[in-house]
Amino acid sequence: MAAPRILIVGGGFAGMECAHKLEKKLSPHEAELRLISPTAHQLYLPLLPHVASGVLTPQSVAVPLRRMLRRTGIVPGGAVGIDPEAKAVIVRKINGEEVVERYDYLVLTPGSVTRQFDIPGVDRHAVGVKTLAEAAWIRDHVISQLDLAAASSSREERAQRLQFVVVGGGYAGVETAAYLQRLTCAAVERYPGLDVSQIKWHLVDIAPKLMPELGERLGEKAMEILQRRGVNVSLGVSVAKATEDTVTLTDDRVLPCRTLIWTAGVAPSPLIATLDAETNRGRLVVRPDLTVPGLDGVFALGDAAAVPDLAKGGDAICPPTAQHAMRQGWAAARNLVAALRGFPLTDYKHKDMGLVVDLGGIQAVSKPLGVQLTGLPAQIVARGYHLGALRTLTARFRTAANWGLNAVAGDDYVRTSFQRQRPATLKDFEMTDAYLTQEEITKRVAAA
Repeated sequence: MAAPRILIVGGGFAGMECAHKLEKKLSPHEAELRLISPTAHQLYLPLLPHVASGVLTPQSVAVPLRRMLRRTGIVPGGAVGIDPEAKAVIVRKINGEEVVERYDYLVLTPGSVTRQFDIPGVDRHAVGVKTLAEAAWIRDHVISQLDLAAASSSREERAQRLQFVVVGGGYAGVETAAYLQRLTCAAVERYPGLDVSQIKWHLVDIAPKLMPELGERLGEKAMEILQRRGVNVSLGVSVAKATEDTVTLTDDRVLPCRTLIWTAGVAPSPLIATLDAETNRGRLVVRPDLTVPGLDGVFALGDAAAVPDLAKGGDAICPPTAQHAMRQGWAAARNLVAALRGFPLTDYKHKDMGLVVDLGGIQAVSKPLGVQLTGLPAQIVARGYHLGALRTLTARFRTAANWGLNAVAGDDYVRTSFQRQRPATLKDFEMTDAYLTQEEITKRVAAA
């Protein structure tokens, strides 16, 4: 008889860790492992602001799946629909071909996309910080605004080019604003016709506090650091509409601006909506052992799953962090091995180890194991945590070397322009409209 097939959707923290652990725990004859991923790398999302600012190269934060996984078959494409009754996943390969992948066990780790709201213009004029392509595009775009401002003789156009808006007061938004503000203020010294006083960064969030998970003291410290650098922090405010050259806020301010970076939270992958299953705020409801009620052989974890947080009593769900996703991947692998060998499954439980927020230079705020740190000690903890979480020695060496080189030599502010012709919208970068309806899924599977 053929070995059972374990199909993993997604090569992020949860998916890759699950596959890696399965390779170690299962012999080749016990199961066939396949992983669906359009990029064939595990992206270390927490360091994307460093890529967007040029402190790190893209290769530093992208761990090749084929370096980590030796006998897992990589399917180069994205899952666009699932038929749980037929135990089939429809995959659109990177060349456009659609195939049906069958499974005995399915591990859903499709991750998340940038959360959008029904705000006029955001879908056309905002870009997120969720993919390598977005981070690379942001860097080129921000530097090009300095070049275009220096080339313009119009005061109005210069004001538009040199004003930047970041929406979202969470970790991604705060770190993105902090790193890019440092980039532009350092770069403008190389432009004789421009002055640092013309650079204006805005960080906007509807919440009353920055990063409330860090606690009031550290949140206020982070805001103090940003404001001291010149970042305008507006809390209790959101975006009312966006155009090509303006951002209108809900307090009626109209900011001349050609750069709108959107980090206002994440939403589960639209793949989850193709399933006829219970959700919690869009995330797939799962049991504590990571199985999906009503779906035979299906496990779900990571950002797209509402995993009960047993460390907090089980009433809350685990936050969509890399820390939880990695450990859920390990737990899912253990339970898959148990299911194959006829042993009982165990529940996922992990106490959060804390949070780190890198603000650039020697500035950071961190809360490891509940201990509140600021400044250089917090920065050491933050970067030490990131190096430890990167999955290969090569990635760790590249990242540490990039940090060291940037600290000593600074940046050359080079824009590559290799994505100059690419539409810069959330839909184009994150492919949020690629998914099939349930009717289309049923037809595709029946025809396979």
